[in-house]
Amino acid sequence: DFCADILSDYTDEKYFRLIHNLKEIPKIITDDFEITTATKKDIKSIVQIINDSYTDISVNKELIKIYTETPVYNEELWIMVKEKATGKYVGCGIADFDTEAKELILEWIQVLPQYRGKKIGQLIVTELLFRMKDVADFATVSGKVDNTTNPEALYRKCRFTGNDVWHILH
Repeated sequence: DFCADILSDYTDEKYFRLIHNLKEIPKIITDDFEITTATKKDIKSIVQIINDSYTDISVNKELIKIYTETPVYNEELWIMVKEKATGKYVGCGIADFDTEAKELILEWIQVLPQYRGKKIGQLIVTELLFRMKDVADFATVSGKVDNTTNPEALYRKCRFTGNDVWHILH
């Protein structure tokens, strides 16, 4: 029901929403990085990665900890990517699982700016998809359309589909 005429009174933030059927998940192989399951002890590192990955968003430990207290929290869906050579965490992923809808929901997928372009984002996304392919019926992800890092392209490389756009009017 979106009508462009109402935009004169509002600021419009556009968000994409994509879906994955969990049938065809590409396998991303890398010898330079390894995935580990994050624990609540890793929240400080997760917050640092998220904050270092954005120029317009900032989170704190309390906000990220709240995710662990929701009904959709699944500890297997919190992952970290470590560079093998240095032992440095360079990316992370947080996803939720809605048991009622059988939906995997990708929430936070981050790769430090200096490590982008090395397929780490694809590694994170596909790892989360693989972990739930026999449990969830589908996966969804959303993000800002005008994000300069173009996350939509990452998700499409991982075989997410769809053309939904949400308009959040302020």
